[in-house]
Amino acid sequence: MIIERTITKEQIKELPKVIYEGRMILIQTEEEANKAVDFLKTQSTLGIDSETRPSFKKGQSHKVALLQLACKECCFLFRLNMIGLPQSLIELLENEKIQKVGLSLRDDFMMLRKRANLKEKGCIELQEYVRAFGIQDKSLQKIYALLFKHRISKSQQLTNWEADVLSDKQKLYAATDAWACLDIYNLLRQLKESGDFEIAPMPAII
Repeated sequence: MIIERTITKEQIKELPKVIYEGRMILIQTEEEANKAVDFLKTQSTLGIDSETRPSFKKGQSHKVALLQLACKECCFLFRLNMIGLPQSLIELLENEKIQKVGLSLRDDFMMLRKRANLKEKGCIELQEYVRAFGIQDKSLQKIYALLFKHRISKSQQLTNWEADVLSDKQKLYAATDAWACLDIYNLLRQLKESGDFEIAPMPAII
């Protein structure tokens, strides 16, 4: 496999769109959260992402509303604006034996700490992990496009994540991001173990 170093927005627009096709489980009570965490604790690696209601007024801010945790079988969508950050979920995020793979994790956990005090462990930052493969881009959309030749839609990013009912499009968008993080990591880990990849040469400077 030849890994390109960077990709343009114009090139991404030409790629076919990818959507998460696995099972999505919406978590809206603490009891549901505890059951979900019991299952997630059996996994070795999870994709992680979060969503926050956008602010369009100066000085206005919101707490993180949704936390997505994806494994091979499914993706859990924790509605933190409804349940807060339960102790079981905090313990999962602090469990160093379970890897949490994501992008811009520093920002995600900074937002999560506005809900509860926690010290995240077992985290893998994809922006750093991809450097060994020559990838220079930092966004999830671009990294996924470079590796899988598919486009992740960002159309739901600025929607209301505190809505009483999340739309199907919102849930798909949220699940896709967490799943994509896990997908990227699993592919790169396999390539690292096999050595079956080449990094494309630097583009010529004209």
